Amino acid sequence: MNGDDLQRPAVEATPARRLAAWGVHLFTASGAVAGLLALLAIARGDVAVAFWWMAYTLVVDSVDGTMARAVGVKQVLPTVDGARLDDCVDYFTYVLVPAFFMLQTQLFPPAVALPVAALVCLASGYGFAQTAAKTPDHYFTGFPSYWNVVAFYLWALEWDAWTNAAITTLLAVGVFVPLRYIYPSRTTTLRPLTIGLALCWGAALVYALSQLPAKHPTLVHASLAFPTYYVGLSVILHLRAIRH
Repeated sequence: MNGDDLQRPAVEATPARRLAAWGVHLFTASGAVAGLLALLAIARGDVAVAFWWMAYTLVVDSVDGTMARAVGVKQVLPTVDGARLDDCVDYFTYVLVPAFFMLQTQLFPPAVALPVAALVCLASGYGFAQTAAKTPDHYFTGFPSYWNVVAFYLWALEWDAWTNAAITTLLAVGVFVPLRYIYPSRTTTLRPLTIGLALCWGAALVYALSQLPAKHPTLVHASLAFPTYYVGLSVILHLRAIRH
């Protein structure tokens, strides 16, 4: 039992609340269906549809935890491990789907494409398996496998294939580096600012997706402000934690 469990008030397992809890689990699992639909879109070369399905999985992952805590799923349905379900869906949608996308859209040089994609899968498998992948004070340990976001930027920015391979390899190695990355919806430091910027970033990406196949490089470059803020704040808070 963690600190959150000790502080969480008792929740009465009424039929309505159980139904709501099952609804949250179904919502989480729907991300896997969206991931499958994204794979089908990637296979037929429909990049726009693939990104829309990947965007849906990102939305699901952004809000299902908040919904689960609001309903009290751990207390209402103690025999169902929502965190394990979330990890299974996330590995599929955040790792396998974008890795397949990067291969199919030929973002890497042919000579290293499969090894780089395999490194993504192996490194993130290690990352998801770590008991300290999420810290008690709500940070991710190591690069948190945002490969769907990485895939979008590599595709939209049209860098050369070797640059894409180098960036992807560097981020995969980052999974093993114990830098603490903020959990946008739960890390308390500057949380209102982080959530506000994340919503602006999400709106910018939704607009960019709505304009596909046009890529609008100026907007895409501008949207990098939030990932830059995210990494910068993570590094600052990590260094602060080390000093204390």
